[in-house]
Amino acid sequence: MLDTEALMRIGLGHYIALSGIIFSFGMIAVMMRKNVIVMLMGVELMLNAVNLSFVAFAKEAGNLNGHIMVFFVMTIAAAEAGVGLALAVAIYKKFHEVNIRFFEQLKG
Repeated sequence: MLDTEALMRIGLGHYIALSGIIFSFGMIAVMMRKNVIVMLMGVELMLNAVNLSFVAFAKEAGNLNGHIMVFFVMTIAAAEAGVGLALAVAIYKKFHEVNIRFFEQLKG
């Protein structure tokens, strides 16, 4: 007889697998590099995958260290989004298009 409660339990492996899938989607978005906004969304996906891993490991260990680390990662993600969007607006104002190859021309 199968124990359905044991089959329905979501364990650490499930969380890590989901985190790996989300991280892979974010990495693919960054590697494609067609648009700055898509790249920023990819970086956000990767950071959220790391947050999911932190929370999963903290739940497994039974402490709050992973949850505290998530707050730091969320702060970094917010700063990254703000700076990235400011650069995207600067590129759009100068070139009327948001493309990653225009970032090299902002030096001067």
